[in-house]
Amino acid sequence: MNRVTALIGAALLAFSAQAAAETRIGVVDLRQALFSSDDAQTFSQQLQRDFAGDEEKVRQAQEEARKLKDRLEKDGSMMNESERNKVAGEFQEKVQEFNFLKQRLDATVNQRKQQFLENARPEVDVAVKELLEEHDLDLILPSEAVVYVKPEMNLTSQLLDKLNK
Repeated sequence: MNRVTALIGAALLAFSAQAAAETRIGVVDLRQALFSSDDAQTFSQQLQRDFAGDEEKVRQAQEEARKLKDRLEKDGSMMNESERNKVAGEFQEKVQEFNFLKQRLDATVNQRKQQFLENARPEVDVAVKELLEEHDLDLILPSEAVVYVKPEMNLTSQLLDKLNK
């Protein structure tokens, strides 16, 4: 019985080694290619322009909170209790304002980035399929799933070229 199992195991191993030798695999870093593309650079510049005012409000709230905190630390021991409580309350309000503005900005920016990714996905899929056909590959894997790849099988730069056309 052990001989039969060993023979079957050896046959399966030989078959899988042969199948693996025939499989051609390419690797791409989708994130790098997509975020290095001309469209992504344009999108990033537009995003910075669109949210410059909001970023300034966040920085301003942060700076005001920092000043109130510094004042409490520096002068708090010399203030009477009601003045200290007033400044501490103002500080807490500024911290809350900062957190609110920052969270709102982050959520909006992330939403826009997600929308960009969704809009770019069809173009990326077409470019990956073209690479698959041009290089006669059976499979293209994301670079995150690969431990090592020969440089000639890393198709990221070619994907970037296709995205920039």
